[in-house]
Amino acid sequence: MNTHSPSADAADQPSADDTAQPGAAPHQTHIRSFVHRRGHITQGQLDALDRLLEQWSIPYSARRLDVPKAFGDRNGPTILEIGFGMGETTEKIALARPGDNFLGVEVFNAGVGSLLKRIEASSVPNIRIIQHDAVEVVRDMIAPDSLAGVHIYFPDPWPKKRHHKRRLIQPPFIKLLASRLAPGGYLHCATDWENYAEQMLEVLGAEPLLANTAKDYAPRPDYRPQTKFETRGLRLGHGVWDLIFKRVA
Repeated sequence: MNTHSPSADAADQPSADDTAQPGAAPHQTHIRSFVHRRGHITQGQLDALDRLLEQWSIPYSARRLDVPKAFGDRNGPTILEIGFGMGETTEKIALARPGDNFLGVEVFNAGVGSLLKRIEASSVPNIRIIQHDAVEVVRDMIAPDSLAGVHIYFPDPWPKKRHHKRRLIQPPFIKLLASRLAPGGYLHCATDWENYAEQMLEVLGAEPLLANTAKDYAPRPDYRPQTKFETRGLRLGHGVWDLIFKRVA
């Protein structure tokens, strides 16, 4: 997911994201962690959306997803990635773990188009995309006790204090995610914002269904490749924090 926050002007505008849709039940209301705004998209990404979206994406639907069917009758472990950005990490992990099914959730056209280009170029068969709000996808489409893992890498940190309510890692969402993990499944978050890392540690540590695999922050595991953005940040002295929790019951 994009680590740069939207402009204050965009974030401060009243948005339908903060309210329930007409006819929605009260429990469906949540503050979204993203704001739709005009952004740069290349012709190649637009072309990939036009040619490949139907082949590799799954439309959002308010009913449980038949995961093996969605992956062409593949019965491997399912890993959910929330906010895959341009898809660089998703592609590398999926290629390195061909027995797993990777379900990527992203809202922005440029990122979806970029990952579609990568899928085509690498001929990687074990990725599917849902272009929709992650909270609604997890709530409505993912069955309880079904996921082998969840990846949330570099979510938007919403650094201004008044915007912290928009951060994705909040107790209600973590409770929901934990319920979708199978016992023994893992939740792996990474961020380059220390304040957000501290919030993640607090929120994840307070969820009864999760247990930390480290004393606090975990070393970056071999399966998570170091991105170009991360490499540049580390060279400049910026920190990166990984958190890996497992479902305990």
